[in-house]
Amino acid sequence: MAALSHIRVLDLTRVRAGPACCRILADHGADIIKIEAPEGVDPNATINGARDGYDMQNLHRSKRSLSLNLKMPEARAIFEALVKTADVVVENYRPDVKYRLGVDYETLAAINPRIILASISGFGQDGPYEKRPGFDQIAQGMGGLMAVTGLPGQGPVRAGTAIADLSAGVYAATGILMAIIERGESGKGQWIHTSLLEAMISMMDFQAARYLVDGVVPEQAGNDHPVSTPTGVVPTKDGYLNLGVAGDGQWRHLCEEIGRPELGTDPRFATVDARLENRPAVRDLLEPIFREDTTQSWLVRLEAAHVPAGPIYRMDEVFADAQVAHLGIAAPVDHPTRGPIKLVGLPVHLTRTPAKISRPAPDLGEDTDAILTELGYAAEKIAALRAAKVV
Repeated sequence: MAALSHIRVLDLTRVRAGPACCRILADHGADIIKIEAPEGVDPNATINGARDGYDMQNLHRSKRSLSLNLKMPEARAIFEALVKTADVVVENYRPDVKYRLGVDYETLAAINPRIILASISGFGQDGPYEKRPGFDQIAQGMGGLMAVTGLPGQGPVRAGTAIADLSAGVYAATGILMAIIERGESGKGQWIHTSLLEAMISMMDFQAARYLVDGVVPEQAGNDHPVSTPTGVVPTKDGYLNLGVAGDGQWRHLCEEIGRPELGTDPRFATVDARLENRPAVRDLLEPIFREDTTQSWLVRLEAAHVPAGPIYRMDEVFADAQVAHLGIAAPVDHPTRGPIKLVGLPVHLTRTPAKISRPAPDLGEDTDAILTELGYAAEKIAALRAAKVV
């Protein structure tokens, strides 16, 4: 059995943060019922692209789909019947919307006291920005990431992936699992919530702590590490590599490998603080040396010298790497129309109850009949609900 095979989750989410949260639970075996409006009801239904496209497939694999128009009374009765059977409801509406739809915690808990409601918003469940629509890039800007990303003086630069969305999804999944564990002791559900803004600030980690503790406002550092050098991108004879010399011991190993052992104890470079103070001089010393050999040769040499370093890949090179292939993070899935495809697997491994992508993302309402049948609806009633566009 998968780790969460005993858990049922009602997924009311869309875009990325909420679906990413539910994807984690789904791959670990939870019965995720993705509740979405019937065809033609939601004008933004294609926000993540085609149903069989890469984004929908990656976000919504391992889930079931129930089409349900929650604005209709008969649909509401179906939803409440599902809440009685569920462990978790996940939503990422603007905070006020959940109350209009009756999916707030107080309403759900009155139906099922064990229910856990997970809410993901742009800026939090209350406060001056609670009704603002939140998107990843907005959170990247407000959380401080864009101000430290890019070359010095370049102006703000967004990260190349949806870091605020995805981290909010991971934090929400973590909160859900903690609430499930606590429910085992108390027997009660609870409301857990996070936001893109909070998640983004949390992901800033040491950069945020530099300001909170020492009052330092971090600036753009380009490919250099903000507080450690030489840690960053160095040009080689045929390209670039990432060099990760953080500790003084690693610095001395590097100096020995490049044939300059005296630099390891040179007062200008012997300590982390000294190297940071003399960062331009460190770069001026190293760049000509690294340009003398190829990236692959340097990788072999630095590995033997116990100096952290790595290649800088385009995405095709990522999945061609031997270690990436060994990790199996490109997970195979059979799609009914696209045939064999690969999706991005989970990066955490449970040895006894491993995660698994159990199925491709479902078509809209693909599992509606099966789910309604589980709830006790007869075929004639299901047909009538379809005719009335409830499902």
